[in-house]
Amino acid sequence: MITYIATFLPWIAFAALSGVSWFWAAVAGLVVAASVVGQQVRSGAKPDALILQYSTTTYFVILCVLGLVAPHSGVENYAGAASFGWLAVISWITLAIRRPFTTGIAKQTTPEEYWDLPVFHTVNVVITSVWATCFTLVAIALAVVDAGTDSGGLKITIQVLGFVIPAVFTARHPRTARARAVRATS
Repeated sequence: MITYIATFLPWIAFAALSGVSWFWAAVAGLVVAASVVGQQVRSGAKPDALILQYSTTTYFVILCVLGLVAPHSGVENYAGAASFGWLAVISWITLAIRRPFTTGIAKQTTPEEYWDLPVFHTVNVVITSVWATCFTLVAIALAVVDAGTDSGGLKITIQVLGFVIPAVFTARHPRTARARAVRATS
């Protein structure tokens, strides 16, 4: 079963090592991303549940190639902002094409008879919107911090909040939406 923690392990590895070397952090992110994708594919995950994993792997491939061909580029200064920007773009794209990235993940724990219900789609639109908004805000905040200061502690705090806030919302919102739907039909 896919969990949000597994989905974001490559990003966590990247963030944890980015203070040492952005290139080696990208390599670690790529290795973890490829491992997560491989494990999830072997466990039977469907492609719609792996949208972020595939895009994460793509991002780290691009970052590693960039690190090899232009190791002294300005990427190092904005790698955190760029990574959250990538996640934001992917999240917004999944919303624009009406296939919120959380849908495939939610199908792993939601009985199939609920998948075609409007409330299932709405819950996933809302959850993906929260992730996309948080990713966008974190990318902007990190870009501002990177442009003005080199506060590692502030960057870590921003990045942690960028994952924790939507994760907590994701854990709570389906229950709230279900309760609201039950009240509406009563």
